[in-house]
Amino acid sequence: MSTKAHSSACPFCELDKLEIVDRSANFFVIYDKTPVTPGHCLIIPFQHLADAFALNSAEMAEVWDLALKMRCKLLADDPSISGFNLGCNSGIDAGQTVFHVHIHLIPRRHGDVEKPRGGVRGVIPARQHY
Repeated sequence: MSTKAHSSACPFCELDKLEIVDRSANFFVIYDKTPVTPGHCLIIPFQHLADAFALNSAEMAEVWDLALKMRCKLLADDPSISGFNLGCNSGIDAGQTVFHVHIHLIPRRHGDVEKPRGGVRGVIPARQHY
């Protein structure tokens, strides 16, 4: 794990640990405070690190394992879930607003949007439907 310092100005560094719903050695999971859909959660490193591209291969494998674990939990809790979006924003121009790595795991349900085709391509709406 990166040795970037803890930041007292960061909402994820100052998070109430009671909000943690799951964890691994270097990451924790919370539910998003402004969810896109019910069950939307964030996978976050314990240590403050601004850019997801600074995670090494072992850390990314740990993120993936935690995402799979949360996917199973969400599916078990809500059978209406029929898909997921997984991703992160890296940099201001990509929409990042909290500069502490966090990976979004967003449950999707049939009919939650009229035209889901293109998924994450919707970050640029004119390019979503192809």
